[in-house]
Amino acid sequence: MLVLNDDLSDFARAIVRSEEPSSRIDTSYQNYSVAIAIEVYRNNYRGNLHDTLAGAYPVIEQLVGKDFFRLLTRQFIGQHFSRSGNLHHYGEGMAGFVAAFEPAQGLPYLPDVAALEWACHCAYFADDAATLDIGKLAQIPPEQYPDLILHVHSACHLVRSRYPIAAIWHAHQPGASGDFKIDLDSGSSNALVSRKNDVALVSELTEADAAWLQSIQVGTKLEDATAATLANYPDFDLQAALLNLVAQNVLANFNLEAAP
Repeated sequence: MLVLNDDLSDFARAIVRSEEPSSRIDTSYQNYSVAIAIEVYRNNYRGNLHDTLAGAYPVIEQLVGKDFFRLLTRQFIGQHFSRSGNLHHYGEGMAGFVAAFEPAQGLPYLPDVAALEWACHCAYFADDAATLDIGKLAQIPPEQYPDLILHVHSACHLVRSRYPIAAIWHAHQPGASGDFKIDLDSGSSNALVSRKNDVALVSELTEADAAWLQSIQVGTKLEDATAATLANYPDFDLQAALLNLVAQNVLANFNLEAAP
């Protein structure tokens, strides 16, 4: 069994890492040389990973074109090996890779768009969970509201960027108007990713709402999160923010901070 494990490991390294195949591989097959046979496996491996990345990053592929995207994914695949049997886990490091990818330096917004697309990918595949029960929340006595700790659904992510990445994402969705004239200097974007009816959605939050949501995400109780937000954004509307997040299935549950 140990010999078999070694053989399989050698075979995997030959495919994934382009190492020389083990001398233990049977070379008696008449139709192909070992080098050709191994290359067939390598092409299938790279092709599957390319298709996986194309599925996770369709907007990136549209922005750069299929030929450039294939170059980008080939470089990514060469540096990032698949470490899971589930291909849905592959591609997480794309935003950082694109940021350092020299041929993409003329598209400074691209890494943030990649981060947004990965958030959408994760939102789609996130585990199901119940959303906030408003009726249950209404049973909490008002004097206990300050101690509420709200929980954010695992499908929800906030991606902040100096570029209008939400507008870029929407412009490249099926059925969009096809108007790609987006001013990259039009301002920052607080892109909120959520999931509703098994569809990943992208909306935008104000700076105040984004700051408040970030506080909530790390477990800050309602009173402290709201006070900190109001200190920086006096016009922050807590009720409007809550209604907006509830409508988008962003909040999942809540608990009360235990008394000291």
